[in-house]
Amino acid sequence: MIAEFANSWTAHDTWIITTGALAAVACSLLGCFLVLRKQSMMGDAISHAVLPGLAIAFIVTESRGSVVMFIGAAVVGVLTAVFTETVHRIGKVEQNASMGVVFTTLFALGLLLIENAAHHVDLDPGCVLYGALELVKLNSVSVLGMDIPQAALNCGAVTLLNALFVFVCFKELRIATFDPDLATTLGINAMALHYGLMTLVAVTVVACFEAVGSIMVIAMLVVPAATAQLWTKQLGTMLAVAVSLGCGCAVLGHLGAILLPRLVNQPATNTQGMMAVMSGVFLAVAVLLAPQQGIVSRIVRRITLSQRIAAEDILGMLYRLESPVTQGTIVTLPDMSSILRASGGVGSTGFRLALRKLTRDGKIVRAGAGCGLTDAGRAAAADIIRSHRLWEVYLSHHLGVPLHELHFAAEQLEHVTTPAMQQELANSATDSEARDPHGREIPKGR
Repeated sequence: MIAEFANSWTAHDTWIITTGALAAVACSLLGCFLVLRKQSMMGDAISHAVLPGLAIAFIVTESRGSVVMFIGAAVVGVLTAVFTETVHRIGKVEQNASMGVVFTTLFALGLLLIENAAHHVDLDPGCVLYGALELVKLNSVSVLGMDIPQAALNCGAVTLLNALFVFVCFKELRIATFDPDLATTLGINAMALHYGLMTLVAVTVVACFEAVGSIMVIAMLVVPAATAQLWTKQLGTMLAVAVSLGCGCAVLGHLGAILLPRLVNQPATNTQGMMAVMSGVFLAVAVLLAPQQGIVSRIVRRITLSQRIAAEDILGMLYRLESPVTQGTIVTLPDMSSILRASGGVGSTGFRLALRKLTRDGKIVRAGAGCGLTDAGRAAAADIIRSHRLWEVYLSHHLGVPLHELHFAAEQLEHVTTPAMQQELANSATDSEARDPHGREIPKGR
């Protein structure tokens, strides 16, 4: 099947991928700032709201010229942002609600105008709304002796425009995106940047609309940027990752639209739809595997934390069961497990895993059905108990926590106490507070 596919590959397929990639890159560059501003739905709103601008331009000029389309879309795109802000501020309506009111109204108006104008001008509502990426080669222009699809030129032009805007205004965009008030204080016109961004979104939407359709435009404005944000917190890296993901969606989307249906003996499916699907696949992978916010990494961190807490609880329990004259006491494992479960600690599986780790680290020694602390384990346990009892002193003397509530609160806090925090707790205690409120001696610090 792969050999057959390779033999059937043509320049037309290359132009489909190129046009799709240019559209995806153009949308991804702006999408990063929309996502960071928590205005990702603004791209969706503008992508729908530009329809009245397109329709009016068609009605007035009876032409689908790019310049006329860009002007109409840019004007309505800026008006969408202005109307949204106006409804939000004057009407005291939540931002997303005001956006929904504006774009649905303008979208409905655009549909009415398109339907009325479609009988009089050369306008195909299906192409405007759903795109025709597979047909891009049919409308080509000669550039330096090479036939290049008009859609590729349009998408390439807005890609260069967006890249230039981001490159020239990167510092200002970064400040205005994360802290508009600081930007204004520094003399940066955050509102002008906002409307400039909205204008470019509108122009990008129009340039890509007819070729790739509204579904892919909306997907590429949001999904690559959201996916990149899961992988990195650096804006420059986020832009690079989003652009790479957009290109990957274009390539894998076209290949998937051709090859995947063949697996079930079906004809090729819609290319731009598959490109949007691939963006969802990339997002799903990021949700699962992203290093900081991915589901897998969070599960691993949670397990690691629970094992550390279980190990510290075991060390603390062994320390409490020892007495100064019976150091090295062997405590049976069933007794330890029962005590931990009774105190709300780990279950049997977590108990065994924690014991195994402590044994590997040389902090406990196993002896038949029991175990005891080594010198290293006793020192670590004393540090944990010191944090616990210092917290009891602090909570009792400074916050007035009742005596019967001290142990539970200190048991939670002992696991998050850093050496610096422990020193602060020790400094807050007086010389007379060498024992905790229960009368137990506080171990000396290392």
